Amino acid sequence: MKLHKLLENLHLLIPFKGEDPEITSIENDNRKVQNGSLFICIKGYTVDGHDYAESAVKNGAAAILAERPLQLDVPVIIVQDTTRAMAVLADAFYGQPTKKLHLIGITGTNGKTTTSHLIEKIFADKDKKTGLIGTMYTKIAEKKIETKNTTPESLTLQKTFQQMVQEGVEVAVMEVSSHALDLGRVHGCDYDVAVFSNLTQDHLDYHKTMEEYQRSKGLLFAQLGNTFNIEKPKFAILNADDPASDMFKRSTAAHVITYGIDQKADILATNIQMTSAGTQFELVIAERSYPIKMQLIGKFSVYNVLASISAAIVSGIPLSDIINSIESVDGVSGRFELVNAGQDFTVIVDYAHTPDSLENVLKTIQHFAKKKVFVVVGCGGDRDRTKRPLMAQIACKLATNPIFTSDNPRSEDPVEILKDMEAGVQEGSFSYHVIPDRKEAIKSAVEQAKAGDVILIAGKGHETYQIIGSQVYDFDDRLVAREAIEGR
Repeated sequence: MKLHKLLENLHLLIPFKGEDPEITSIENDNRKVQNGSLFICIKGYTVDGHDYAESAVKNGAAAILAERPLQLDVPVIIVQDTTRAMAVLADAFYGQPTKKLHLIGITGTNGKTTTSHLIEKIFADKDKKTGLIGTMYTKIAEKKIETKNTTPESLTLQKTFQQMVQEGVEVAVMEVSSHALDLGRVHGCDYDVAVFSNLTQDHLDYHKTMEEYQRSKGLLFAQLGNTFNIEKPKFAILNADDPASDMFKRSTAAHVITYGIDQKADILATNIQMTSAGTQFELVIAERSYPIKMQLIGKFSVYNVLASISAAIVSGIPLSDIINSIESVDGVSGRFELVNAGQDFTVIVDYAHTPDSLENVLKTIQHFAKKKVFVVVGCGGDRDRTKRPLMAQIACKLATNPIFTSDNPRSEDPVEILKDMEAGVQEGSFSYHVIPDRKEAIKSAVEQAKAGDVILIAGKGHETYQIIGSQVYDFDDRLVAREAIEGR
């Protein structure tokens, strides 16, 4: 695509005259620049892309997009905000791929990963070619690709969508983080269905307040558009039991479908019964009731299933097929995942890393736990410090044997993180143990457990690494637990 043709997608007040090279790719990493690339200078938290513009030119960049003048031998286009411009140009360069997909976005504090996988399975079971973007990986048809962020930046995102279109993908399901919404990573994404799971405390290191966190989540629904199209309608799927849904409903012109358990909703779950083997409930839609018997466990799982059912219904999937898919799911990696090595006690690994998710998982365990409940839990470094004492409080209140340990300490001292956790527990009011080494903490719980006890290893779930300082080490809670069990 010619540079001038590409720049036509930006507003008319961008002053640029000069050469008109052929743009063969768009990059914001100078190391990926090739002959014919447009290099976009992004000012990040630690690195400023403007400092690498000269290197990009040496690598073959045909033009530079920047926020300030640069003395280079190629055209330099100046814009006020290169991040916003990048989203526009990426969407145009890759041929507006999301307009060719049925795109479903899921936002919320907890449940995004499970809900996205459930929705993807429903469509896959109907022989639809699917794509998935989220915390665990990106999936294009049958190919899985490792990802760094829950929601990639706009350039990577639009390129990924183009690859999906080229592979014949019909339906794309993605987790949409609050960071991505606030930073404009999903600008240009033409969502057909937007799903809200819940809003509880997380990421206050970035958003500072819950009001700002909620505002960021609400952008997904506000950005569904303001027009109505009977051939391609837009839907907002909202959790009727979460107060934040009221604001999201007011923020969108899309059709609103609600789901819930406790409040009146379009899609409702009643008569919920839980065991260690699964969950049963009555699905009520338009005054008709349908029995559901699924292998997933917990009230939080019912919410995830209701959100998934809602998204699939508005996408035209027959309810009988949806129910068959839901009932066949045996779990999602790292989400209430059982570790069974022949032991006579239960070991569960879960991604619960927020106060609300930890509370939900522990309350679910209480439904079937007959004896002691161990919880091995920590908090991530360089993240929201205010949730650390809350996590400790919940662990102590809902488990008989809490063990505080390291999660991903990153640049922080693990001992200081543990002190923040301990600050939430009044001295003498609860009994707990502190074992900074996560492997030793898991081993300790396993060695203490007796027949009928339950161990929850919380916080990392599907992750196969631990970040200590600037180093990334191999670490999988499931493997560590299995080794500890077999070593007894």
